[in-house]
Amino acid sequence: MSRIQKLAIEDWDPELRALTAADEATPLEQGMMRMMAHTPEMAKGMIAFSGAMFKNRTLPRRLVELVRLRVAFHNQCRSCMAIRYKTAVDDGMTEGMVCSLERPQEAADLTDAEKSALRYAEISCLDHLGISEATFDDLRDYFTEAQIVELGMFIAFFIGFGRLSAAWDMIEELPQAFQDKQAAVVTPWREESILVRG
Repeated sequence: MSRIQKLAIEDWDPELRALTAADEATPLEQGMMRMMAHTPEMAKGMIAFSGAMFKNRTLPRRLVELVRLRVAFHNQCRSCMAIRYKTAVDDGMTEGMVCSLERPQEAADLTDAEKSALRYAEISCLDHLGISEATFDDLRDYFTEAQIVELGMFIAFFIGFGRLSAAWDMIEELPQAFQDKQAAVVTPWREESILVRG
């Protein structure tokens, strides 16, 4: 059971409810917003921020999703690992690529740019003070300065909100493998996933 009470949709701020199209969303698609609805003005700000990131991104949706899933593994955010966004699948992300995230630097189905982005995400999760000039030199082989900033913002967003989601323990709607509290480590590359809009 989630550690923060989920607000019933009829108790949400009407503007927040409209902004999220919550009435058409499944409980899983409503996600953290069910808890964030306790603070509607802050929730609206988060929607504006994340909406601007995704609407104005220049990075391929597939790359962003691969980074999100690798960060989710390091965060051990079960809901983040279980979800696949349709926009990323439509952009060419496959479950085979998700399986490649177990050892991304050895993967034949990931591009060099994706591997570079995943290295940056990995070190951001595990040793952010270890990010060096070499890290950025590697990124500059594939990305513009603006794209490196964009990538860093996505990584920070995924690390922060993924850890918050993991702490809130929102797992009720997930496939059983993600609900198993006996499993010390869960992975996005060995479990059943759920395709959601977005």
